[in-house]
Amino acid sequence: MAAGYQTTTAREAEIPIIAFGLSLSTFFAISYLICIALGLVLPDVRMHLPWLQFFPGFDWTAFGMLLGLVESLVYGWYVAVVFGALFNFFAARRG
Repeated sequence: MAAGYQTTTAREAEIPIIAFGLSLSTFFAISYLICIALGLVLPDVRMHLPWLQFFPGFDWTAFGMLLGLVESLVYGWYVAVVFGALFNFFAARRG
């Protein structure tokens, strides 16, 4: 074994899904809010068209923007649960 390298056990290689979910959801929510702010400052850029595809029910009303925020949080948790579970499964099989 080369100097400075350590082997990891399957348990050490696990992703803590709760922390991962909170991190991803917060990241997606912050990114969403930045995009909303940019859309409000520069409304002629027409960047809101992708929102219609990725955020069902999104429109430029208070309810639509809140719904998009909730959906971004849900997407963060979806990625964390699915990716985290798959990663932990394959990391455990490797170890």
